[in-house]
Amino acid sequence: MEENKFNFSEEEREQAKEIEQNKEAVKEDVKGLFASLKQFIFGLLDFRLDTDRDTTIEAIKLDIPFKGATAWILICSIFVASVGLNANSTAVVIGAMLISPLMGPILGIGLSVAINDIDTLRKSLINFGVMIVLSIITAFLFFWLFPLSEDTSELLGRTRPDIRDVLIAFFGGLALIIARTKRGTIATVIFGVAIATALMPPLCTVGYGLALSFDDFDLGMKSALGAMYLFTINTIFIALATFLVLKLLRFPMLKYANSKKRKRISQFAMFLAILVMVPAGFTFINVLNESNFKRDARNYIKKELVALPHYEYIKKNAFYEYSKDSISYIELNTFGLDVVSESTIAVLENRMKSEDYKALNESDLIFNQNKFKNIDNIKYMIELRSRDSLDLLSQTQKIEFLENKVKQLSKLERDYVAFEELTKEVKINYENIEQFSYSNEITSNFTKLDTLSVFTVKWNDSLATEDIIIKDKDKLERWLKVKLNLDTLVVRRVN
Repeated sequence: MEENKFNFSEEEREQAKEIEQNKEAVKEDVKGLFASLKQFIFGLLDFRLDTDRDTTIEAIKLDIPFKGATAWILICSIFVASVGLNANSTAVVIGAMLISPLMGPILGIGLSVAINDIDTLRKSLINFGVMIVLSIITAFLFFWLFPLSEDTSELLGRTRPDIRDVLIAFFGGLALIIARTKRGTIATVIFGVAIATALMPPLCTVGYGLALSFDDFDLGMKSALGAMYLFTINTIFIALATFLVLKLLRFPMLKYANSKKRKRISQFAMFLAILVMVPAGFTFINVLNESNFKRDARNYIKKELVALPHYEYIKKNAFYEYSKDSISYIELNTFGLDVVSESTIAVLENRMKSEDYKALNESDLIFNQNKFKNIDNIKYMIELRSRDSLDLLSQTQKIEFLENKVKQLSKLERDYVAFEELTKEVKINYENIEQFSYSNEITSNFTKLDTLSVFTVKWNDSLATEDIIIKDKDKLERWLKVKLNLDTLVVRRVN
């Protein structure tokens, strides 16, 4: 009996066996589920089987040439985009991007590098260069010849690229080339990429910057170079996306009869691909750093300065600038408000170096303190010095000084005209007068200065004839001399 309590019954052994079988079945089901899920995901995302290589290559090559109708389409689209940018109309700019043929040579560059096609690369680069020059000339002529040019948010937004522009260009290029390689090209994707990557507006802004440089060279060239930088980013990353997708899809390399020529062209294509990718990498890093700096600067101003007096004013007048070559900085201005103590500034500087604001660790914090109050202090010191000097004067000198002050005040009193009361009397006595003004005019015959009282009068020509106006003018002048006890004055008539 003692031995049986450690032994399993037949029924218990069957149950244990059944449990083990169920566990194995569950494992197999889970494996099958993961396999099915994996198969579903690969089937969902794999676009290799839906690729038409020959048609794709032919279609891209057909979009490269740039002459005749294509040239005129580009000119018209540039004019439309320039008008839209100048009018700050997003809808017009979008319409211009839909009809722009700029995308063809860019895809041609990516294709030719991917398949080692040197002839296609040459054609793509030549046509792309011609497109850029023609676009910039067209935009320049518009902004130079038409007196409608002004800074708008649409124009200014095309001069400062950030990390979002890089991502838009790269993923837009991916979508475009994937749509191009699909059997039965998806036209809506091509139109959408044309809008999203926004190749035309930067070129229009380059033309605007060149036209602006005639009036303000520094600002114009800064706008033009910034816009060209944005266009270059878009171009590089669209071409890079095209290159990567075509390599992934294993598009056939172009074969040459001469093996040495094939090897040389292959090496050149690889060199060009690296040449494109290296600047693209540096561009991405630089734009990413600038975006991180701006993000942290905004957060720092929003969170760390809230305890300062007049926070809203300081926040509104805060300024920050990123520089990849020198030190970036945040500039805060108090402009006549309460002085921020040195200890508070030290705390703010330490906070800027904290882990919460990593992008600001190498940046400077600049405080412009109390400018208006400093001016007032200078005035106060001048007055104080004058007062102290007066105390040191002799009694006779004090009297002479005060007499001169009295003369100045007497002259001010003598020249003073109670203009508001005077206008009431003029309105009663001269109903034909529409406007009446007064000023003192300082004149010189190069030997002495003289102050002349000048009254400017505008008569209502519809209520009075020329003879009446001349007579009233003479009468007004004689009356003002008696009224104000002035020997000389001038009444001028304006139309």
